[in-house]
Amino acid sequence: MTKRALAQKLHRAGQWSGAAARCELDYAARFVRRKQLVTTEGQSFLIDLTHTSSLNHGDALELEDGRLVEIIAAQEDLLQVRGPDLPRLAWHIGNRHTPCQINNDHLLIQNDPVIGHMLTHLGAEISHVTAPFTPEGGAYGHGRTHSHSHGATAHDL
Repeated sequence: MTKRALAQKLHRAGQWSGAAARCELDYAARFVRRKQLVTTEGQSFLIDLTHTSSLNHGDALELEDGRLVEIIAAQEDLLQVRGPDLPRLAWHIGNRHTPCQINNDHLLIQNDPVIGHMLTHLGAEISHVTAPFTPEGGAYGHGRTHSHSHGATAHDL
């Protein structure tokens, strides 16, 4: 019986270097704590982190033998949002707690027909695109949870 490789250490993008296998994951699959994953080369491994984490494009998981597996944001079906008042459209997306990737001239959101319909009524031009999805992580750093423990704030001073 072959022992499956184990990854328990996460290195954030820009904090690691060297050769690495690759693992393509969509946005939903990049929110993990313990799960079996497979590299693009077909190697199965188990991720077992202390806490549930949001893996970002360019992060790397370190296997117990020291090898690295780079996380790649997979292509997904998305809605590209354009319009004359992009900040207003972004506000409405955020008001619905919808993950959003912000670019200079457009926004990207997951393919949600209800949100797309709302945005069209607000004057947005909606296009269906296939692209990697790397939405903003939030005001308090990495992650997707609604935890209200944000560490030290001005209120603590």
